[in-house]
Amino acid sequence: MINKIVQSIADALAGIKDGSVVLIGGFGSVGQPDALIEGLIEQGARDLTCVLNNAGTGRVGVAKLMDLGRVRKIVCSFPRSSDPVVFETLYREGRIELELVPQGTLAERIRAAGAGIPAFFTATAAGTKLAQGKETREIDGRTYVMETWLKGDVALIEAWEADRWGNLVYRGSGANFNPVMATGADLTIAQVQHLRELGDLHPHMVGTPGVFVDRVVQVDRGAPWV
Repeated sequence: MINKIVQSIADALAGIKDGSVVLIGGFGSVGQPDALIEGLIEQGARDLTCVLNNAGTGRVGVAKLMDLGRVRKIVCSFPRSSDPVVFETLYREGRIELELVPQGTLAERIRAAGAGIPAFFTATAAGTKLAQGKETREIDGRTYVMETWLKGDVALIEAWEADRWGNLVYRGSGANFNPVMATGADLTIAQVQHLRELGDLHPHMVGTPGVFVDRVVQVDRGAPWV
């Protein structure tokens, strides 16, 4: 019997190794798997490369993970936010690496990993510093930059509902990076608000099929479906 539901955050994060590339869903705080991030802090993995939309805010979540010296590199589109004090301090002191990737390119590199596409060409960043050292090609009179896929060892994502097969339903803008990241990692772990019985999730609502999901843990905040 397939049952991907685990009983605790610790069980969900078991086995994550030092040096892992970790894809973290969310757009700012929206759709961010905050309980899994806190669990990763407790789990203890170090020397991580974190791939996400922005580099954290204040001293919680990803910013706390960085502040503890557990992150070697950040791959993101927005390293600065309303309160980026942790990242800015570490970066200025040379204690963290940054790979800046335009947001659409970041999403497509992750999607390419899930689709088995090792590289693609995009006009984004052509003629800028972000294209330095990368292969370029002229196609129909326009310059394109070759970007490579971006694979994760682990993806930490957030969804609204799941069943025991790992099928996931997202709620509104909470989808953002979560569905694409679910496909781009060797191990995908989802925190969800609600658990449903098999057959209760309408197929048209499933944003991530269970074939991409390895572990599901419920983080119930008491929010109803409205």
